[in-house]
Amino acid sequence: MSWFAALRDTARTGLTLDRALTDPKRALRGAVAVALVLFPTLALGGVGLATSAAMGAFIAGSATFQRSFRPRASLAVAAGVGLGVSTFLGYLAAGVYGLFPVLLAVWAFGAGLAWAIGPTAGVVTANTLSVMLIVVQLPVSAAAALGHGLVAALGGVVQAVVITLWPIGSWSAQRAALADTYAELADYARRLRQDPTAHVDPEPFMTARRASAVTPWQDRHRPPELRGLRGIAERIRPTLAALADPKVGAPEEGPERDRAREVLAAAAEVMDALARAVRTGDPVRLPRSAPALTLVRPDQGVQLRGAARRSARRLGGLLRKAADTLDRNDEDTITTPVVGAGGALHKPSISRMLPVALRAVRRQLRPRSAIFQHAVRLAGVVTAAYLLARLAGFHHGYWAPMTAAMVMRPDFAQTYSRGVARLAGTVVGVAVSTLVVQLAHPGEWVLASLAVLCIGGAYLAFRTGYALTTVGISSYVVFLLGLQAGDPLVTAFERVGLTLLGGSLALLTYALFPTWQTARLGERLAEWLAAAGRYAAEVVACYEDPAAPRGRAVRAALLDSREARSELLQAMQRADAEPGRHESGLDGVSRRQIERARAAVGHLGRAAVLLEAHLPGADAEPVPGAAEYAEELRLATALAAGALLTGRAVEFSGVREAQVRLEEGLGGRSVGGSVGGSVGGAERGSVGGSAGAGVQGDVVRAGTRLVGVALRDLERALRGAGG
Repeated sequence: MSWFAALRDTARTGLTLDRALTDPKRALRGAVAVALVLFPTLALGGVGLATSAAMGAFIAGSATFQRSFRPRASLAVAAGVGLGVSTFLGYLAAGVYGLFPVLLAVWAFGAGLAWAIGPTAGVVTANTLSVMLIVVQLPVSAAAALGHGLVAALGGVVQAVVITLWPIGSWSAQRAALADTYAELADYARRLRQDPTAHVDPEPFMTARRASAVTPWQDRHRPPELRGLRGIAERIRPTLAALADPKVGAPEEGPERDRAREVLAAAAEVMDALARAVRTGDPVRLPRSAPALTLVRPDQGVQLRGAARRSARRLGGLLRKAADTLDRNDEDTITTPVVGAGGALHKPSISRMLPVALRAVRRQLRPRSAIFQHAVRLAGVVTAAYLLARLAGFHHGYWAPMTAAMVMRPDFAQTYSRGVARLAGTVVGVAVSTLVVQLAHPGEWVLASLAVLCIGGAYLAFRTGYALTTVGISSYVVFLLGLQAGDPLVTAFERVGLTLLGGSLALLTYALFPTWQTARLGERLAEWLAAAGRYAAEVVACYEDPAAPRGRAVRAALLDSREARSELLQAMQRADAEPGRHESGLDGVSRRQIERARAAVGHLGRAAVLLEAHLPGADAEPVPGAAEYAEELRLATALAAGALLTGRAVEFSGVREAQVRLEEGLGGRSVGGSVGGSVGGAERGSVGGSAGAGVQGDVVRAGTRLVGVALRDLERALRGAGG
């Protein structure tokens, strides 16, 4: 993509407005909390303290609108504490000549590193940087600095109190995440009817898992319908794939395939009903097609056989269990626990997150890290913008570094789209609010009221677009700072000019010191290959020793594979928006080869999913040679990942030799000979109970052959890339 096209697309993205609005009640609640801080502080403490308190309340309120599954009250308190500390240190540093730019650079570097913890932490810390720049203008005593820091923190506390006393949409984010998982499963079932080898989107599962990790307080107050259903959804996922796959499920053509399509269609409608019930909290209403999930008798029509029959029986049982869980939870009290697969996921409270956050940040302290590069870039741009504005003699010079801090993000697309939106929104907001001040000459209390009105509008527009949100925020700041003395018209010109300076400096610096995602595609692909290989190996190893407790190992490997795949897809999406032609990060590997390799690794992961769907019970007979094959697969994929990064050829001859030994070991123990029909030919045996070694052997044979096909496709995709 050319630079012109990239800039055009990012500008269009930044200026695009959606019709969606934030919940008006939540926006009103946030504005009320700001008013509860601003008006009393203005009456009792004067303009200076009122500014610090109002900025603290505004930023703390903004933190509660970020997508996070933590309690919003705790987010407000954490943001308020951070604002209090930044304000206090900023006021102290402003009293020592030359110290404030040093503190600004250090704080900006830390704000950039906060993205290692997560987007919410990155946004909130960038906001604390902006508040430090706004409220710190004149040197004051240590006592006064402490007072300003405390009132800034007070804003966060008041937001938390208002949220606690006025709860709106509690658990809505967790409900939406779980409902999206069942909605994705329903869409997946419909796709499988037409394409038996379709892939499921793992993103809803990852989001639901993050949403289900609760603090001790959340665990005590969590609605009962949010307990246990995610574990059932995780078990439905491989069952759908196993039923539809022509190698280990229903035959590719014929009456059994038609029957499998009927079961998948009925399952999709049931899962849609489950998603609606979870999202709304209403009782589940199963559709009329739900009886189609039951296996028909021979005298009533076509009957699924073998592995397909077991998958259909398991699917019906899981869906009934999910519906029963919802029905039972409707009758139980809110504190009654419902046991789900894997139990509850616990995460530490914010007060105990410090060691976890420090470990996450420490992992990013390396020059090639995108987060580290963003931190260096942010520190340099913010400090340079501040010094340039001071050297130019601008009284309101903080607008330039504040704009840079609010614009810069770790990737090109977000930085440039937000930069354009920030510039446009600031110009409009400053122009309109300054015109109001110039024409109406409002008093202090009217200015404070207008500020509260504008921040309520900014909260309301959070989902509409960053440009419109910036209009409200800029107007809020103008009205708030209008409480202080000064010529509004001159101040407006300064603010617009400094906004253009800070935004332009941020965009220019990113162009000169970029973090191109295209150059990281090779590393992301190698990580996914190694993770997918570990997942497949853990699943295959279960067949050698069914009684061994390997469930956690399989689950951990699956989560690693999902995370690696998600990071690759995000990197590819961001790379598509980048200008110019950049190297993929792999020696001699083109973008087209990466696309083909990604598809091959996806087939490897899908083969592991099919094997996971038929995991043997503890009393099943072992499959000889499965553990040896699994170890060879784990080693080969790890070596292949290393070969990708070092420019060597990728080959899996060792896995093919292990496949031959595995099938020789199975030999006459197999029920059937062909991959396509062997598994379906077994009429008896259950994955959850005692299954014959022949049935399990056919499952392993079919699954490992699919693994072999995926690895051959990967070799072909990367042929000629290595030495």
